[in-house]
Amino acid sequence: MRGGNAIHLPSLSEVHRSVEIPEQPSFWRRLFAFSGPAYLVSVGYMDPGNWATDIAAGSRFGYGLIWVLLMSNVMAVLLQSLSARLGIVAGMDLAQACRVMFPRPVAYALWVICEIAIAACDLAEVLGTAIGLQLLFGIPLLPAVLITAFDALLLLLLQARGIRLLEAFVVVLILTVGLCLGVEVLLAKPDLAPLAAGFVPSLPGAGALYLAIGMLGATVMPHNLYLHSALVQSRRVQNTPSRIRGGIRFNTLDSLIALNGAFLVNAALLVMAAATFFRAGYYQVTEIQDAHRLLAPLLGARAAPIAFAIALIAAGQSSTVTGTLAGQVVMEGFVHLRLQPVVRRLLTRALAIVPAVITIVVYGEQATGDLLVLSQVILSLQLSFAVIPLVHLVADRRWMDEYRIGPWLEGASWLVALTIAALNLALGYQAVGGWMRRAGEGAWLLWLTVVPLALGLLALLAYVTIQPIAARRRGGRVVPPRDVHGPALTPAFAPATPPRRVAVAVDFSSADQPALSYAVALLRGGGGEEPGELVLLHVVESGGARLIGDELRDRETLGDEERLARYAEELRRMGIAVRWELGFGDAATALSALVEAQRPDLVVLGSHGHGAVGDLLLGTSIERLRHRVRVPVMVVPAGA
Repeated sequence: MRGGNAIHLPSLSEVHRSVEIPEQPSFWRRLFAFSGPAYLVSVGYMDPGNWATDIAAGSRFGYGLIWVLLMSNVMAVLLQSLSARLGIVAGMDLAQACRVMFPRPVAYALWVICEIAIAACDLAEVLGTAIGLQLLFGIPLLPAVLITAFDALLLLLLQARGIRLLEAFVVVLILTVGLCLGVEVLLAKPDLAPLAAGFVPSLPGAGALYLAIGMLGATVMPHNLYLHSALVQSRRVQNTPSRIRGGIRFNTLDSLIALNGAFLVNAALLVMAAATFFRAGYYQVTEIQDAHRLLAPLLGARAAPIAFAIALIAAGQSSTVTGTLAGQVVMEGFVHLRLQPVVRRLLTRALAIVPAVITIVVYGEQATGDLLVLSQVILSLQLSFAVIPLVHLVADRRWMDEYRIGPWLEGASWLVALTIAALNLALGYQAVGGWMRRAGEGAWLLWLTVVPLALGLLALLAYVTIQPIAARRRGGRVVPPRDVHGPALTPAFAPATPPRRVAVAVDFSSADQPALSYAVALLRGGGGEEPGELVLLHVVESGGARLIGDELRDRETLGDEERLARYAEELRRMGIAVRWELGFGDAATALSALVEAQRPDLVVLGSHGHGAVGDLLLGTSIERLRHRVRVPVMVVPAGA
């Protein structure tokens, strides 16, 4: 655990500015480089909580609430593009900006509310994945819930390999969900005329408002606004007006493509439920298990329930990424507290597993559907506390300078924010009133607990709405202006000192030969009376190395030490002073620690020669290392 001034530390520092943006003006290469953050965010818009609300809405009201999904998607695209704009221009994520904008107690209150939302989201992911495992493999629900604790290891392994591999993994899961649900819709054969009529806004019956707000909370995920403003900073956007405007444009396009894909997934769920359950007269299908059980007899295809279960597991696993990364962003941004990723992941998952286990043990498996819908309503109630500060920030010239949103976009943003707030106030009033009526003589307990809490949240919402307006009228810059024009003067140039100690990262592949050749040439051409020194660096990346570290003495470690000794012996024959050091765990992290310890004048690495697709699949250790060390890094291409 580390503390520090998170405002001056980059969001998600392990991937901050780790993805290079190509200089050439090719539209598709630049779009590919920017694509990724919105896909990580979009998985939160198709998580298992959406399944519960979409299936409940489709089975109860047919196609009547599909307009809510469309409206929610329009809101999501707008809000996520604003979040990306904030991260690119201000260089802060939404949590960091809120800490600067509001007094410390208010920032802490916003943090607590956001953590509750993240726990609610993770609860949906736990239940969804567990239900998928139960449906596909016949595992009882309670053991399946406990199994979900171990998916933390998969996420941590992907994070250690770089942001591009994590993005590729998520895209594969999204495609899996989309293909499986596409099969469901084709088998269901929906009625097109009623489907088109469902895009006309209406509330077709009692309980429609509750479901509509649950669908809104399931679609417009509040913690995704914090996450997106951090993820866009993984791209190395130059501080020039044209590059910043290009970054805003490409991230908006990325959001439009990714979130429209999420809309199609949600729409497929609702359409499937309407065309299957509502048409057959099953109006109360709120449990995912019931939906799975009814698919085969209603559709007459054995593949339907299998595709349903696979898509559910993929949705749960992909959504896990969102909750963990968002939790890291809000904790570091609001309270300047940074936990190790494994601690943060296990803590978040524990907060989700406990209520799931209690619900299953006390109320039975049949209560999980209601719990999923409730989790999405909680998300929706938290939404205003993220949306309103975001709109204030991107509309404020003190924060955004020339990149603030224009009057029309600001008006649309406030319309969205106030619509969300009004719907949540209506739901809150409806819910508290219903609890009072059902409590009877025990209503006094609600007056002592729920009512003061509701009034406190209302006061907090009023404060975060009004205070920034008053601060803007007072004027004054609140954050240092971002220098978007670069240095005003040409710097004075001086000859560099030739390196006397060169570190070479080796991995016993064909990339070692050119890297070592360049390093030897640099040392021999450096001049001076004393010969330079070569330091060989290698990282053991096995699973055991990640867990045990330098205490590991397995066959791989011993073999790597033997190879390093042979490299050193051959270099000494050439008259080069050489020694070697071994690291353990993640390549970029371990190499940066070795470089800091050895303090070379230059680090030389061999490139494997893969391009953009290869970087996406294999990771970008070179890019991550370059931004972690304080010495020059030289990359030697393969075959050089």
